[in-house]
Amino acid sequence: MQSDKLFVDNVSLTISEKEKPLTLLKDVSFSARAGRVHALLGPSGSGKSTLLYTFNRLREITKGRIYLEGTDIHSLDVLDLRRRVGLVMQKAIFFHGTVGENILYGPRYGPKSTFNEPNHLPDPRDFLELVGLEPDWVDRNPNTLSGGQQQRVSLARTLANEPEVLLLDEPTSALDAQASSHLEELITRLCFERQLTAIWVTHDLHQAKRVADDVTLLYRGEVIENGVATQFFAQPKTQKGQAYLTGKWEGDL
Repeated sequence: MQSDKLFVDNVSLTISEKEKPLTLLKDVSFSARAGRVHALLGPSGSGKSTLLYTFNRLREITKGRIYLEGTDIHSLDVLDLRRRVGLVMQKAIFFHGTVGENILYGPRYGPKSTFNEPNHLPDPRDFLELVGLEPDWVDRNPNTLSGGQQQRVSLARTLANEPEVLLLDEPTSALDAQASSHLEELITRLCFERQLTAIWVTHDLHQAKRVADDVTLLYRGEVIENGVATQFFAQPKTQKGQAYLTGKWEGDL
């Protein structure tokens, strides 16, 4: 049996809004199996992206523990954590500079000591090829690329850090159907080939069926269901799970 790559233990997150407490996550627990794709599902506002960002501490939890291969992530250097747990967002955000400079940002300035010297930096062209882009695009301005191309550069930048886990916050949702399909196929192939653990936030149930090995369904910051994707889509265990799959959204759950 494959071991858990990420284990989320009774996690809650409460913030203050207008001087009143607002709970965004409540007692969330689940595990992500190593080398598998784990989809986070749920209606808008259910806490999917908030939960995703706790895994590399872009959001800080107020209760519970998150373990990466058995180690509490709060005991790790945060920059090293973000190298090991990479993030691809819904819309790519680039630093000033060329495509190649963006790809090398993590290796050049991050915590991995073997990359600190110029002679040890990886070749950004290798990562462009990896994501299906032309190697000579290293000198291009990333803001001149199409949305699909920008997402591929964003993925290449994350992969250049040699992550163990990919956090995917609806990476295809802002793309047209063709670009979305191509990027989805690329991500799933790379996860398989490189044995990456992926946690994928998506609103698209058809996409979740295609890509996910396991799923967690959230509603109002709480876990409704956890389990193997094929079992969840064939026969959800809860009434809320059934309602979600049949298109009865938040107001009807």
